Amino acid sequence: MSGKSSALVLERFGALPRLLERPVPEAQPGQTLVRMLAAQVGHLDLNVVDGKFGILPDLPAVPGTNGAGLVLASDTHPAGSLVRINGKGLGLRRDGCWRSHALVPDATAVPVPEGTDPALACGFFTPAGTAWAAVHSVADVRPGERVLVTGAAGAVGSLTVQVAARAGAEVIGVVGRPAKLDRVPAAAKAVLAGDLTAEAVGGPVDAVVDTVGGPVLRAALGLVRPRGRVALVGYTAGRELTVDLADFLLADVSLLPVNLMTRGREVAVDVDRMLGELAAGELELPVERHRPERLAEAVERLRTGEAVGKVVLDFS
Repeated sequence: MSGKSSALVLERFGALPRLLERPVPEAQPGQTLVRMLAAQVGHLDLNVVDGKFGILPDLPAVPGTNGAGLVLASDTHPAGSLVRINGKGLGLRRDGCWRSHALVPDATAVPVPEGTDPALACGFFTPAGTAWAAVHSVADVRPGERVLVTGAAGAVGSLTVQVAARAGAEVIGVVGRPAKLDRVPAAAKAVLAGDLTAEAVGGPVDAVVDTVGGPVLRAALGLVRPRGRVALVGYTAGRELTVDLADFLLADVSLLPVNLMTRGREVAVDVDRMLGELAAGELELPVERHRPERLAEAVERLRTGEAVGKVVLDFS
């Protein structure tokens, strides 16, 4: 297939990719050629751009670990079908989704129902899968428990609030700034991170799902009852946590990582069901859309925490 394409190309770690013109890739056996419609801009992608992730591509490279688009050519997927793409090192070990045409391994393309918003299709899997895994697989939330969710206005945090509430928990949603208090799903009591005290949250909690790390995590740890659980999801507010081991042992709280890369298959069925619920409005996931040439604005909103929900590049 001939023609011109565009891609956001990362030439140096620590600098934003440049939007460059490229030829449309030629279809190959075992690979699917996708006309990208939307691509997620996530914190993982920014860690790659910054050169601060454990898996980094050889440069130049195209970032973007999640995307969605229409199949142009494939031995596996019907032409014209809508697919979401992720996995197999996309945006990490091989060129990712921040481009108008992507040639990807067949296994990375997963059909989604016709009529699904591509911006939702490309951005839902990580927050939905992480929320489900954090609440059910890792924190093992039970009906009647009290669960505190940090970053509760973000994509992962807001879905975690909704999933925990559906599990029968009493949920407290924590946000970092007053403007985001009304962005916390109605299923939770909204609290500012600066007011994170036992009095403010109504006493000890059974579990925490922490999406931000840093000082917010430290404050949340002190609110967990003995033998409670803390599911660690993200570190946008800080990558390091220092603990006094004597106090930590005395507190008897479990710190449990949530790594969707190792849990993707186990949550796949539940996440696919959640996509239908998101499309039907039974669950909510806000999406911000930005044109590729406005990448800098999208990145700034994500880095500063001003973004609401998922941040998506619109290639349509």
